[in-house]
Amino acid sequence: MAIRFDGKVAIVTGAGGGLGRQHALALAARGAKLVINDLGASRDGSGGSSDAALAVVAEIEAAGGEAIVNGASVTDAAAVQAMVDEAVAKWGAVDILVNNAGVLRDKSFAKMTLDDFAFVLDVHLMGAVNCTKAVWDGMRERNYGRIVMTTSSSGLYGNFGQSNYGAAKMGLVGLMQTLSIEGAKNDIRVNCLAPTAHTRMTEDLGAALPLEALGPELVTPGLLYLVSQDAPTRVILAAGAGGFERAYVTLTQGDFITGADAPEQVAARFEAISDRTGEIVPDMGAAQGMIELTKAQKAHS
Repeated sequence: MAIRFDGKVAIVTGAGGGLGRQHALALAARGAKLVINDLGASRDGSGGSSDAALAVVAEIEAAGGEAIVNGASVTDAAAVQAMVDEAVAKWGAVDILVNNAGVLRDKSFAKMTLDDFAFVLDVHLMGAVNCTKAVWDGMRERNYGRIVMTTSSSGLYGNFGQSNYGAAKMGLVGLMQTLSIEGAKNDIRVNCLAPTAHTRMTEDLGAALPLEALGPELVTPGLLYLVSQDAPTRVILAAGAGGFERAYVTLTQGDFITGADAPEQVAARFEAISDRTGEIVPDMGAAQGMIELTKAQKAHS
């Protein structure tokens, strides 16, 4: 059955180019009404222009779709709320939020300023928080919502020179984990997309990537599924070059260790602690404590 978005209203942040543009065009082509949010800043977050976002709106309208432009910075909670209010006033609801806006200020941690660290967290993590907070109550009232956080392999697995970006992107995974739990009773499904694509954000990596195989259009099918009527929830979907994978945060069964020499025993038995046999993907954070308490109860029974 074809995935459609007829009657749905979607906000895509950072939609003036790259992945955001592709996501927005694909959503519009399948029936969604779009808010094209883009500050129009450079990769490092400086400057601003609505030209790119206006071009995307024009492209959607030329194809027979509906879209409006919005130039709010995702770091400005009041401006984000005004954006959501405008969409609700025009179309009655916001059903889909794609948190895609981002910046890069790459440097090794030794050379990075605290301001550059904080700014990247503010855009990626707090920007997603601001946008999600602005749509959350409306989604709860209507018992429907689809939200995607754009995470990254740099957060999941690390990447030299991207401590700020990686911290922000892994923070989005933690945000998704809890919001998927809190949103479940109101059919608000929250997921993460970890894309690999050639965009303005990755142009400096050209020598290392087969750019012709990394078009953003090859990532967007995953996004469309994650915001569809039958979307999963609490998924980390990796996508790039036509490949799709799932990433998990897992927990091993570990070992039980106490006593005066516990530090030495942790070292001596670290291989057993790390053994992935029987590892789980916990339903919530309390699972860790339950596993640990179960070990303790067995040891003392």
